[in-house]
Amino acid sequence: MIDHCLHIDFVANRSLQEQLRETLIASILAGVFPADEALPSCRKLSCQLTISRNTVALVYESLLNDGYLVSRPRSGYYLHPDYHQPENSAEAYARQAATNDTRQAPEWGKRLNVSPSDFLAIMKPARWMEYPYPFIYGQPNTQLFPIEQWRDTTRRVTGTHRDHHWLYDNIDQDVSLLVEQIRKRILPKRGIIARGDEILITLGSQNALCLLSQLLFNRNTRVAVENPVFREAINTFSLQGAQIIPHTLDSEGLCLHEMSRNCDYFYVTPSHQAPTGIRMSNERRTALLEHASRYDQIIIEDDYDSEANFDPYPRAALKASDVHNRVIYVSSLSKSLSPGLRLGYLVAPSELIDELRALRRLMYRHPPTNIQHQMAHFLAQGYYEAYLHRYREDSARRWDSLNNALNHWLPECRRIEGSEHANAFWIRAPEGINTQQLAWRAAHAGVLIEPGQAHFLGSPMPGNYFRLGFHAIDMKQIEPGIARLAQAFHQTASSRGR
Repeated sequence: MIDHCLHIDFVANRSLQEQLRETLIASILAGVFPADEALPSCRKLSCQLTISRNTVALVYESLLNDGYLVSRPRSGYYLHPDYHQPENSAEAYARQAATNDTRQAPEWGKRLNVSPSDFLAIMKPARWMEYPYPFIYGQPNTQLFPIEQWRDTTRRVTGTHRDHHWLYDNIDQDVSLLVEQIRKRILPKRGIIARGDEILITLGSQNALCLLSQLLFNRNTRVAVENPVFREAINTFSLQGAQIIPHTLDSEGLCLHEMSRNCDYFYVTPSHQAPTGIRMSNERRTALLEHASRYDQIIIEDDYDSEANFDPYPRAALKASDVHNRVIYVSSLSKSLSPGLRLGYLVAPSELIDELRALRRLMYRHPPTNIQHQMAHFLAQGYYEAYLHRYREDSARRWDSLNNALNHWLPECRRIEGSEHANAFWIRAPEGINTQQLAWRAAHAGVLIEPGQAHFLGSPMPGNYFRLGFHAIDMKQIEPGIARLAQAFHQTASSRGR
């Protein structure tokens, strides 16, 4: 019998069977267990891990049924021959690594056409959830996720009495039920009327921007963008060599200027500008649409938080006023529900959708059909709309709590005018405050904020802006977190004055 000591740090939110099976599978695949010796008996392993003997027996039986183990009467459980390792794989790997001649290895840096890792990005700590006051943007309040309703849709899609269309490869097509739900339930709320052949499902709005830039942009393309801007959009456009033309913002949104007429495309976030949260006024929307028509330009509207918009009187999408078919509309289904779902969509003329579909097929064919089916049923059963109602109410409470806390603890730092009810606060600190230093000092006090410098284009980039999200943090922690941030702010201000 194998005299092997397994150690598992069991966690409370997962079943013991799941964690034991996971550990045993990892040990089997790593070649830890010898082929000719029995695994520890149920009694011995249960005593070693201080868990029920029945738990161990059930896990062993499941591994037996799945072909990882074989059972020998009155002897015990052994590795199946398919998983025999002639020698310890870890030791073999170490020996192989030691004998590798690195002088013959390729120099990958010389082979790269572009280095995406060199692009400026908005980074978050990998373990951000372990901070007590994470004012970070783009992460949801997981307590609101409708887990029971999502499980119900899973059962509906995978039930034994249904046709399992989600198992098929759809080649380049989307799930028609999801397209219809978007067409009939989602888009009309934004004032958009579209046919099914004018809708493409994507892996989130970022993927939609990537598809568009690959299809439409090259080194001669001039793209007008807001400044500050959603940095990952700029990075995506830059991969195609597009020329970026910054446009300043005021409290009404993007400001046209002399260079605007020379641009081929406009990339805008009119509902809540990213990252400032400013809502583009009706006058600016009209001016932009007229400008695009006059100079034969295309507008890419990124309505990334359309479903998460809790403004009491939200404006319709820019696409809703597009009478000349010059607006490509991009949005997300998972931004408010769960960013990890990576599900979005794109609305454009059918001629363009056909080419985007063909391009998508060459990249990943289509988004996973099981997720599309689940989301379609989630929408059809009314679960999504009920969830959004709770989400918006929760967001409004959180916005008020953060706004009040900032007014009380940090009156020196002001929210940008025109950004009411955005899903994050874009804050301007007094001149001379370096928010990267502030973020470093605040993190040591358990507070995570996002410095804003990376969102700006041109030089010098202002260093006194930062962003505060309010969904990932426990609502009771918002005011204490801002109080701690205020301490870090005053320490930073004091050190600047020395």
